[in-house]
Amino acid sequence: MRETTRGTMLGIRGTRRETIRKIGALLVSATLLTSLAGCGKMPTADELVGNTSGAAVTDCPVPSAKNEDFKGTIRIAWQAIPNADLIVKDKGLLEACLPNATIQWSQFNSGGDVIQAFGSNSLDIGLAGSSPAVRAASAPLNLPVKVIWIHDIIGDAESLVAHGGDYKSIKDLAGKNIAVPFGSTSHFSLLSALHNAGMNETSVNLINLDPDKMSAAWTRGEIDAAWVWDPVLSKLKADGGTIVTSSAATAKTGSATYDMELATDAFIKANPKVMETWTAVENYAAGLISSKESDSAESISTILGNSVADVKKQFKGYTYPQAKDQSDIFHGQLPGIFKDTAEFLKTQGSLDKVSDDYSSVLYTDAIDQVAKQ
Repeated sequence: MRETTRGTMLGIRGTRRETIRKIGALLVSATLLTSLAGCGKMPTADELVGNTSGAAVTDCPVPSAKNEDFKGTIRIAWQAIPNADLIVKDKGLLEACLPNATIQWSQFNSGGDVIQAFGSNSLDIGLAGSSPAVRAASAPLNLPVKVIWIHDIIGDAESLVAHGGDYKSIKDLAGKNIAVPFGSTSHFSLLSALHNAGMNETSVNLINLDPDKMSAAWTRGEIDAAWVWDPVLSKLKADGGTIVTSSAATAKTGSATYDMELATDAFIKANPKVMETWTAVENYAAGLISSKESDSAESISTILGNSVADVKKQFKGYTYPQAKDQSDIFHGQLPGIFKDTAEFLKTQGSLDKVSDDYSSVLYTDAIDQVAKQ
């Protein structure tokens, strides 16, 4: 009985010590947060977990675009793609130019997932590829969204990588397991490559797989190839992968792909000045990729978790147009490219009907305004 009581007392003392330790830790954290708040800056979620380069700005880099009137919330979808959107996120450029707004960044694995989120009305703005964008704007979805920006023109950055073997062309992969995120630009490019080779989706075993799950499936031998983008593409190449073809090759045959930003009709209509700020900030960040490559690569590498050198290599797989070029693209070839994409997707059963004119799904006001500056 005495031994039992002694054990109980030890347990109580241990519990008290643990409680005191936890309270002490909380007090330290509270002191840290208070001191940071006293300096005028509370830590962001990314900063608390170390997912930031520490390069956040306090002043809006585009003074003419600063908007202190907007006090609402913006729900933004981002993807792990090495483009200017990650620079905007890492440096807090939107937060600096919309100082009274609440910016909510949410990561998505593919454009298909982003389109679903738009369908459930859980986003205001989000990154998706050109083929998901066309699907969103076409029947049966007919979502009330518009394309507002081109983050990048995709080249070798999205490629078909095969695991070992002597694969010279996509025909050599007949009957093999190929992973790709369904509804993404990579999926569109893969279908285009199969079509150009006189094959179709039944010529191979297509597996719908998010990029973050591909490495494990590759290592286990569950997939023979994958059409994907960096940083996963580089990991698969380093693990015995060989490039078979790429989105740059399918673009030459008439199937160009882009990473784009979409926004809901409701958000655009209610916040045209915010759209100008968002566009000006993205345009500024896109310019940094060429004018300050190392700094830009550092911001992106912090979020992607790879090296600055790797990001610089990834830059070569994309083209990053700025507002002046984008204005020409939006008013020129983009409606036709969208229609061609829709016609191909219809042959694949991905949409029901091709619209007569896709210019109505392109929002150009903000781009045109920023292009003049």
